[in-house]
Amino acid sequence: MYEKFYGLRERPIDLTPNPAYLFMTPKHREALATLQYGLRGRKGFSVVVGAAGKGKTTLVTAALQSIRGATPLGRDCIAFLNNPTLSPSEFIAYLAPALGLSREAGLSKARFLIELTSAVTDRQRAGGLTALVIDEAQNLPDSLLEEVRLLANVETGTEKLLQIILTGQPELADRLNQPSLRQLKQRVALRCTLGRLDKTETGAYIAARIWSAGGEDRQLFTPEAVDIIYEASRGIPRTVSVLCDNALLGGFAADENPVGRETVLEVCRDLDLMPEPRVEFTRLALRPIEPAAPKEAEVEREVVGARSPVFGQVPKPALSRDLFRAFTDRP
Repeated sequence: MYEKFYGLRERPIDLTPNPAYLFMTPKHREALATLQYGLRGRKGFSVVVGAAGKGKTTLVTAALQSIRGATPLGRDCIAFLNNPTLSPSEFIAYLAPALGLSREAGLSKARFLIELTSAVTDRQRAGGLTALVIDEAQNLPDSLLEEVRLLANVETGTEKLLQIILTGQPELADRLNQPSLRQLKQRVALRCTLGRLDKTETGAYIAARIWSAGGEDRQLFTPEAVDIIYEASRGIPRTVSVLCDNALLGGFAADENPVGRETVLEVCRDLDLMPEPRVEFTRLALRPIEPAAPKEAEVEREVVGARSPVFGQVPKPALSRDLFRAFTDRP
């Protein structure tokens, strides 16, 4: 809707995992290299951990695309599981057609394993890749995690025939540390963690999106607007994209180019993503405080207290009792 107004070839913001829009921070570059190494080296299990919206799915898609681009078409088979809350039997029924197996393989676990072993072996000999990607893996039931672990046993004496990538939120790392899942954790060959964008990376992320959409070096957001986007999104790429998309739409409606701070703040209010208020501290010069001279009454009281056994110290319990009786026994 707003592409022509801002001189863009296409929408720069989209929530689908499009590898063409993958923004490479140093951490993302390291994670991509790790996944590519694991897939090419047939390492078996790889794990990608990061909070929601950090770009895990886009990163995995880019890694698979780069590997598949190096092999002839038709030799690879990639199965994606985005909703892992299945029973073991449902899991087998889902994987069978996704991995190119027969309908009967989805009805019998024994048949499934026989056909899977044959298919991945033939594909490996032809130079192809067989991979299983499970998103939101922190939601996998323990029984299904055990099934996934057993699938990793499909191997030769030198390499794994089925490459398995688990992506999930930080809860996935916590689950892998459970004693009951220690066998699965021992099979994880590669692991990477994605963090949030910092302020500079957030600005670069927005600029990269605009450039990829044909905006070249256009500045569609003022620096103040980018600051608000960073503070409201807390550096989460998906939230940055949501804010930018809505802000560009609001700027288009208001005939505003570049989009300013007030437009972004209005979007933040609509989405209930207001940035946290800033707390600023002022450094004060400290000077030594000279003690004030005691007044005459205080000096007199200190002198009397020094001479009096009653006022000069805290009375003992017996002395306090005697004083109380002396005052209460008066006629």
